[in-house]
Amino acid sequence: MDRRTTLKLAALAALGAANTAAVQPKKPPVSTTRNVLFKRWNSDAELSTGTLAGLALAGGALTISAPVGQRSFTDPVTGTSGTYDYATWTSPMLPVGFTATEAIASWTASTPGGTWLEIRLRGVTQLGNTTKWYIMGVWAADDTEITRTSVSLQGDTDGFVSVDTFVAAEGHAVTSVQVEVALYRPAGTTQTPQVRSMGMMASQLPEPGSVAASTPALAQGVVLPVPQYSQHLHDGHYPQWDNGGEAWCSPTSTSMVVAHWGTGPTPADYAWVDPSFADPWVDYAARNTFDYTYSGCGNWPFNSAYAGRFGLEGFVTRLRSLNEAEKFIAAGIPLVLSLSFKKGKIPGLSYGTNGHLLVLVGFTATGQPVLNDPAAVDNPAVRKIVGRAEFEAAWLDTSGGITYVIHPSSVSLPTPPGQANW
Repeated sequence: MDRRTTLKLAALAALGAANTAAVQPKKPPVSTTRNVLFKRWNSDAELSTGTLAGLALAGGALTISAPVGQRSFTDPVTGTSGTYDYATWTSPMLPVGFTATEAIASWTASTPGGTWLEIRLRGVTQLGNTTKWYIMGVWAADDTEITRTSVSLQGDTDGFVSVDTFVAAEGHAVTSVQVEVALYRPAGTTQTPQVRSMGMMASQLPEPGSVAASTPALAQGVVLPVPQYSQHLHDGHYPQWDNGGEAWCSPTSTSMVVAHWGTGPTPADYAWVDPSFADPWVDYAARNTFDYTYSGCGNWPFNSAYAGRFGLEGFVTRLRSLNEAEKFIAAGIPLVLSLSFKKGKIPGLSYGTNGHLLVLVGFTATGQPVLNDPAAVDNPAVRKIVGRAEFEAAWLDTSGGITYVIHPSSVSLPTPPGQANW
């Protein structure tokens, strides 16, 4: 289950109470078109277009070479304090070509030892001012040294952060966006994170209810052989990581796609999981995508970053239609999609949800979506066929078409459209 809608409302309420100097953001302006732009820096050539401070770049990865400073940091969950060397990479300020009301950063990296990352985002608003840097996540691949978490209560007159998404205030939509990553290591050590990619998605979406159903155009009859995992086999597992079951739709979906590419955690990695539990790699994924401030496993970039730790490419974007999704299926790439819907609204799904993640694995010969839906009683029941128009409308209207794209670098993405959203 994805609780970000509830948390977004809570963030708005808390903003007014916690920051008396700020004006509470109102509902952002509504677009009449579905504008989405995505940019990824994922090679030496791309990463070199950013500003490197204290970093080396080789083999497609950023590493700390000569730290530019030190920082004392107290883990917001454990209270453990330490001193860390740091270095930074800052993207160019990227014009988006429209007034964006939301933006999401995503990344792939490794964080050995006590190393970790802080991901930031800022923009130039339609008023011409540059926003502050908003923290989009404090991230490490595991939770042994630093607690992986989003950061709440960052709102001001320009906008706020809802879990993993920057939301612009009314009249403060952004026309350019910039991302930054700070790489941290324990002071005095030679350890270093390795950052292989940084991504940024900015969007301006139409009012819900304006979705025009797409006509099947590609990938009819193509169903990818993605493993099937049920989230409900994990009901009651590990309350410290949101108790399994319904709460684990995102890591279960991510696990299906990671396994599809023939990788994932090893038995040694998940040796701590109760040996009586089925599909222990799902428990492992839940622990290693858990956001301690959000108190859930549904942080979108934390899931794509989890896939990245196994050498896969991963990022979060918004697609504009199932026609765009068809291109990925035709290229052999399954997709993780976010949506919510009321019971009885989507033929083929017998439940309702305030937020859910599932895997699009293909299409029938007539273009109906074929899903690996983790909301099933067991693994064989995960495979479902659903009504195309109803599913597409729910996905685009509720999450704006949020999609995790996860693939090995050896499998090329389809050619993007003119306004590139991948």
